Amino acid sequence: MPLDTADPQITNGRIDWSARADRLAAIIADRAAAHDADDSFVADAYALLKAESFFKALVPVEFGGGGAEVGDICQAIRRLGAACGSTALAFAMHSHLVAVAAWRWRKQGAPTEGLLKRVATEDLVLVSSGGSDWLASGGQAVKVEGGFEITARKAFSSGCLAGDLLSTSAVWDDPEAGPTVLHFAVPLKGPGVEIVETWRTLGMRGTGSHDVVLTKVFVPEAAISGRRPSGPWHQLFHIISMIAFALIYSAYLGVAEGARARAVEIVRRKSPDPHLAEQIGAMENAFAGAEMAWERMVDAAETGAPGPEATDRAMICRTLVAQGAIATVERAMEAAGGASFYRDTGLERAFRDVQGARFHPLQDGPQRRYSGRVALGWDINA
Repeated sequence: MPLDTADPQITNGRIDWSARADRLAAIIADRAAAHDADDSFVADAYALLKAESFFKALVPVEFGGGGAEVGDICQAIRRLGAACGSTALAFAMHSHLVAVAAWRWRKQGAPTEGLLKRVATEDLVLVSSGGSDWLASGGQAVKVEGGFEITARKAFSSGCLAGDLLSTSAVWDDPEAGPTVLHFAVPLKGPGVEIVETWRTLGMRGTGSHDVVLTKVFVPEAAISGRRPSGPWHQLFHIISMIAFALIYSAYLGVAEGARARAVEIVRRKSPDPHLAEQIGAMENAFAGAEMAWERMVDAAETGAPGPEATDRAMICRTLVAQGAIATVERAMEAAGGASFYRDTGLERAFRDVQGARFHPLQDGPQRRYSGRVALGWDINA
């Protein structure tokens, strides 16, 4: 969508992505419960996001994108999360891939220009398999003439039903270097690619985070965008950690914020009671802690320098946002009382959705071990 200077959501040539998100949130909130109830992908919300140019928001204007900053889209995802956690989380998974590609182009001169231009001109939706791969990756790459054959099963592929390209990796047993992770993208509608609809879950049911199965998918040598050893930390993952988790955890902060607002609405209808005030105060404390950690994550994503220390801060904040968001929803339910047990209040869905914050890397235990090693000056790969 080209910039329309008459659009009230554009000031001095810059799009107000939060205002656009607010307008969409009012619409997608009405469908969120239905997607949750029948495990259906939020296709209608994705269509609205695409119509408002959200999928190319983070592409630099030089390449036909919206030129948004990471903080702009973190705020937008937070607004969407308050209305529909699934929409916010699935969109965040696309967004972090674009944000990292844009950062690498700006800061490192990385050859990501082609991908960014395609996202803008073709309005592509990107799908990540990073949550199921992480440092070791998974799947097998076999060397063949002209490239590699990939066989793998990639779980947690959020948004794959509407996706165009799967950004993923597999392990090649390099005869000289040993197990080597190859990074590449494959068309989700290409030969040998199958979506297996496994996503029947506690929460975030509308993300459509099904398994993607790759069966002897050919990837040309020229399409390999990166190579690294399997297992150890790599600079690419310090970039991802610094940028991606600010976007992803914006969705969970939004879920908590929506639950907070609903609890306040319910309790305000009750007679004043010191116990209720204390419960709401406990909720406010939990939310404030989550929000402060999130603000630091967003600032680091925009201004930080990737490396072990930046990853340490991002992962500590990831744990604090998760803990605070989960506690916010729990306190909201306690304050609302028995009403929170009914689906039509939206609080029980928020409770289920926010549990997803526990499972993204680095989870609490690995994060504490990583942070401890950084503080002690020990090898983070040991």
